[in-house]
Amino acid sequence: MVYLNAFRVDPDVGSSGAYFTDLPVVRLLRDMDWFPLEDPVTIFVGENGSGKSTLLDALAVRAGLNAEGGSRNFLFSTKATESGLHQYLSLARTARERDGFFLRAESFYNAATYLDQLDDIPALSAKLKDSYGGVSLHEQSHGESFLSLVHHRFHGRGLYILDEPEAALSPTRQMALLVEFDRLVQADAQLIIATHAPILLAFPGAAIYEITPEAIRRTVYEDTDHVRITRRFLNDPEGMLLRLLET
Repeated sequence: MVYLNAFRVDPDVGSSGAYFTDLPVVRLLRDMDWFPLEDPVTIFVGENGSGKSTLLDALAVRAGLNAEGGSRNFLFSTKATESGLHQYLSLARTARERDGFFLRAESFYNAATYLDQLDDIPALSAKLKDSYGGVSLHEQSHGESFLSLVHHRFHGRGLYILDEPEAALSPTRQMALLVEFDRLVQADAQLIIATHAPILLAFPGAAIYEITPEAIRRTVYEDTDHVRITRRFLNDPEGMLLRLLET
């Protein structure tokens, strides 16, 4: 299911003078018309500094989700770190999702703390942690809490935006996350993901967009720089290390 089927960046974004206008993704998008999101799973991949996280932050905020992570009902803010790009972003929808969540690895600790603070309020009849697996996210390992959140809180028929969800996950846990992605797609969810992880890039049927300084191009798994470089290293770690360390 696709709820958010396209977005566009206002060409006047350059007049803002903000730092994010120099990011490759913003510079490229402002010269484009509507950018399509035609598949249930869209993955953005690119080098550090390409603007993947800035784009996902803007999409999440524009979709009504909390900038530091969470759903529309998350109202906390520890520090305003969102770029302001959302002010220059327009969304096109085909339907209205029933659920939504922004998983932002960088500020996941803050979102978990907010949940605990709400559960500490005596007036609340039910504990919110019951919707997140029954255990405080802070009482689990970082990786366990990520998977617990996705497994227990992401129900389907929703828009789920995930910024580098592999950050706390071992390769085995990344594979477990792929299983969760499949469950969500079967439950009519739309996923928009930014990642560096070749394992997550392998999700079947995902639309993969690689961001470079020259273009945002749709590509296939085997042709992404992340997969090619990782494969080269794994096939010849000694040779790669020799060349790297000599340099």
